[in-house]
Amino acid sequence: MQRQSLIEYLEEFRRLGEETAYVERRGYRRLRWTYRHVAETAAQVARELEARGVGAGDRVLLWGENSAEWVAAFYGCLLRGAAAVPMDRIAAPDFVGRVLEQVEAKLLICSRERPPLARAAPGIVLEELAEVVGRQARTPYSAPPVGRADTAEIVFTSGTTAEPKGVVLTHGNILANLEPLEREIQKYLKYERLVHPLRFLNLLPLSHVFGQFLGLFVPPLLGATVVFLETWNPTEIQETIRRERVSVLVTVPRLLETLQNKIERDLEAEGKVDAFRKDFAAAAGQHFLRRMWRFRAIHRRFGWKFWAFLSGGAALNAETETFWERLGFAVMQGYGLTETTSIVSVNHPLRLGKRSIGKVLPGREVKLAENGEILVRGESVAAGYWQGRELRPVAGEEGWLHTGDLGELDAQGNLYFKGRKKNVIVTPEGMNVYPEDLEAALRAEPEVRECVVVGLARNGNAEPCAVVIPREAGADVEAAVRRANARLGEYQRIRHWLVWPEQDFPRTPTQKPRLNVIEEFVQSRLGQARAPAAGISQLAELIGRITGRTPPRLAPEARLETDLNLSSLDRVELLSALEDRYQIDLNETRFAAATTVGELEAMLQQPVARRTEYTYPRWAQRWPVSWIRLLVYYALTWPATLVLGWPAIRGREKLRGLRAPVLVIANHISMVDIGYVLAGLPGRFRHRLAAAMEGERLWRMRHPPRELNWFRRWVDQLSYALVVALFNAFPLPQKSGFRESFAFAGELVDRGYSVLVFPEGVRTRDGKMAAFRAGIGLLAKNLNIPIVPVRLDGLWELKQARRYWARPGMVKVTIGAPVRFAPEAEPEGITRELERHVAGLSGR
Repeated sequence: MQRQSLIEYLEEFRRLGEETAYVERRGYRRLRWTYRHVAETAAQVARELEARGVGAGDRVLLWGENSAEWVAAFYGCLLRGAAAVPMDRIAAPDFVGRVLEQVEAKLLICSRERPPLARAAPGIVLEELAEVVGRQARTPYSAPPVGRADTAEIVFTSGTTAEPKGVVLTHGNILANLEPLEREIQKYLKYERLVHPLRFLNLLPLSHVFGQFLGLFVPPLLGATVVFLETWNPTEIQETIRRERVSVLVTVPRLLETLQNKIERDLEAEGKVDAFRKDFAAAAGQHFLRRMWRFRAIHRRFGWKFWAFLSGGAALNAETETFWERLGFAVMQGYGLTETTSIVSVNHPLRLGKRSIGKVLPGREVKLAENGEILVRGESVAAGYWQGRELRPVAGEEGWLHTGDLGELDAQGNLYFKGRKKNVIVTPEGMNVYPEDLEAALRAEPEVRECVVVGLARNGNAEPCAVVIPREAGADVEAAVRRANARLGEYQRIRHWLVWPEQDFPRTPTQKPRLNVIEEFVQSRLGQARAPAAGISQLAELIGRITGRTPPRLAPEARLETDLNLSSLDRVELLSALEDRYQIDLNETRFAAATTVGELEAMLQQPVARRTEYTYPRWAQRWPVSWIRLLVYYALTWPATLVLGWPAIRGREKLRGLRAPVLVIANHISMVDIGYVLAGLPGRFRHRLAAAMEGERLWRMRHPPRELNWFRRWVDQLSYALVVALFNAFPLPQKSGFRESFAFAGELVDRGYSVLVFPEGVRTRDGKMAAFRAGIGLLAKNLNIPIVPVRLDGLWELKQARRYWARPGMVKVTIGAPVRFAPEAEPEGITRELERHVAGLSGR
């Protein structure tokens, strides 16, 4: 029986119950939502909307990062009969404000991180959604009558026009694309149990319909888990795929190119690139199982459950598709527009059409116009455009939507993308030049990392102009253009080219280059051969965003600390922002050593294969090491602590009712501090505690200098293994690399471990507590767990007297009341407050 609304899919959420629906990163933590929790929260959202006077047909604007709360809010709108208005998370506040006014939204559900709007509107903070609606009943909500013709959402696809234009999608539009997918999925569900659960890593924004299909609608049909990740850093994406045992990566073509670059860069750093190229050539035409085995080392980096890429939002170039398929991965492409409710065609995962954008889904008609333009007709075509509070039609004569895209259809019904009709460059000779052909030729050159070809106006016609981002500073772009021209037809030759002045093009949320900005640049630079040094303006923008102050005019000799006043925390945020912006890895040690803007520029030109030198010992939390640790503690460490100086424990009663995990912070006096902190904590915290230790010291123990004799080196390495195993220690570097350490701390907390940190970073030299390092505020903010302050007294006096034995009660362990901070608290303020808490425990 045909479904009447998207609300019916919530039954799939209830049926799946405690299965994990969504995994998302929040700070340094990973949160997991079950299908039942999402369905119950959606019902609570619907009741909250009703209580706030939002009724059927009203509009609710959603503006924030991908999250389970976003999904619950979207389904809550559908349950209430309201229309969701999703906005790109990076949309400009001015544009969002104009949309808010145009649709007359009754409510704004907005992420805490989004900038304020000029026009005030009733709102709910997205991250606090579950808490805000928590007073509402969790039972199923009785939705008003909703049919296929009712509006489900209004998607605004552009932020550049003076008058925003939204695409109105009904329940029927979305169902028309979802129902054929559901029918095909039903045929293979019996095999899904062999690999259950399927896991999708969805990097597409939920504000786009393609992202919604792979984030909201399709996964519950498979009982799949969706992993959200906001970063585009290739290393973090690869690590997430392996750690979360992801099956399919849902992304845009640019990310596949970035991951390809990372694989090649890593192999080059390991000295294996020549062997890889030989294997790559030999693998052509082999069965995919043989290719998987040949490249098993690369598959191991992603995890053996990972097998496919699903690419959409733009055309995938043939070289990138060939690269991943040759390695033994499936590469699926889809095609569609917002006006066609995203999907027109899609590759079948078990019957791929090479370089095709798939077969047309049942229920819609596709034909090619005389000029090759793809025309689409069917129920999936949007109900209309919402512009200026008016609804105007999307389709033209006889219901055909002109997509503006050029394509081809083969005898098997596979659709091939040939370029954008409006991007075709008509030369003065009357020849049609497709930018995609020229871009493909340029990307094949080793000097070219990325390029875009636009048209230069010439007496009513145009000539192609290439805008190039070199692979490295000083690359001979002219030679690359010359070689590319040799492979192109005479009428296609690139006669004008420019170097883009930054490390990447400005991009849309789906990572397409913003052609209008690039074209403006070309027009402004006509007559000049080259652009200035790369990256300075984007560095200025990132520094201003992070520090909240406009930096002075950047010059290569500008010093990061004295001229730009970058703190250690500012550097951490800048490092992350640069990696995300340019989708590269930067070595933290080299980054920490950089002193000028010019040195940062040089680093951006030479990304590295390894981000940090430190190793994070996950084996220390596994059986049997975890059991051996407990045995050794109660057999040796605990008795030794009592014999050396029976400590006086104070304040343990303040931890009654507090559940693990917690962040324990303590002042640092001696090498035996950990033993006394362990003795002071209740067993439920003590038994699952990981201790952060000086990273540089652990590194030296693990990598002793080669000039030492073999016995001394063996002793150091054994000492490292014992410290890690018996104290569950992990490295927290003092100079660089602590970003990775904080992420590992978050991973430990997710697995139920409490974490012990000594925020001073060094042992006291005069008995007085040193100032806390700013990083503890960042860690506390992003872990978002209770913080237990602990103060040690008496050990300094013992140390000064050079005594190893203390009378009972001389050493005091004082435990303070647990502390929590508001999400909007600043790390620097958290650091100073925690320092006061620990200092205030003295003498109690």
